[in-house]
Amino acid sequence: MSNAKILVILPTLGDRLGTLAETLESIDAQRADVDVTLVVIAPVGATEARALAAAHAAVLVEDPKEGISAAINRGLAARSDEEYYAWIGDDDLFRPGGLVALLQLLEGNPGSVLAYGGCEYIDPAGKVLAVSKAGALARFLLPWGPDLIPHPGTMIRLDALEAIGGFDVSLKYAMDLDAFLKLRSHGSFVCTRTTVSAFRWHPDSLTVANRLNSSRESEAVKTRHLAPAFRPISPAWNFPIRWASAFAARLISSRAR
Repeated sequence: MSNAKILVILPTLGDRLGTLAETLESIDAQRADVDVTLVVIAPVGATEARALAAAHAAVLVEDPKEGISAAINRGLAARSDEEYYAWIGDDDLFRPGGLVALLQLLEGNPGSVLAYGGCEYIDPAGKVLAVSKAGALARFLLPWGPDLIPHPGTMIRLDALEAIGGFDVSLKYAMDLDAFLKLRSHGSFVCTRTTVSAFRWHPDSLTVANRLNSSRESEAVKTRHLAPAFRPISPAWNFPIRWASAFAARLISSRAR
């Protein structure tokens, strides 16, 4: 086991107790390989979720009620001597050996700041719908194409994450994309095609409006990170990518029903 500590951030509203229990169990399974500090950000009123998290040795932090980015940043503020950051949703999962695989990538590449692996898309019952294993292609596509680096399958050096100021609280959908783009100037990205996590796909909650808003915010983030000369022509690839992303989302949603 490495002596490095991993700060795992888990925001929850406390309304998914069944999947939250699965998520917490998947975190516990990682402790055989790595030293984890679990921070759960939850509203004070989410008493059952907070009790469940406490039973899994979580540090409890009050939700600032200012959006997901602010919640994650509040969790980051609980850092003590941890070196690495990982995020998980309250209905997502770490696969066995996932965190140690990412940790080994970072520790084996001292100039790296971010490691990512494969991510399964699972339906509400846990059935695998698709697997994202973009590998090094995801790093190439990041500035202008779809974001294929899964936040739940990512590990970041905390010093680098703090250097960029954490996550932009003005962003609702693309805060991870924005952070990834900022981190490029702090070091390299490393990856494995091994599946390290699972993202739970809820087809009925992914409305067309949310996908459109998410795409528009992502496009705005990517545009502001482009060199000024390329910004006026960015719609030339933004619109085809938006269409392709929407098509892929509809396909996965149809499988999940």
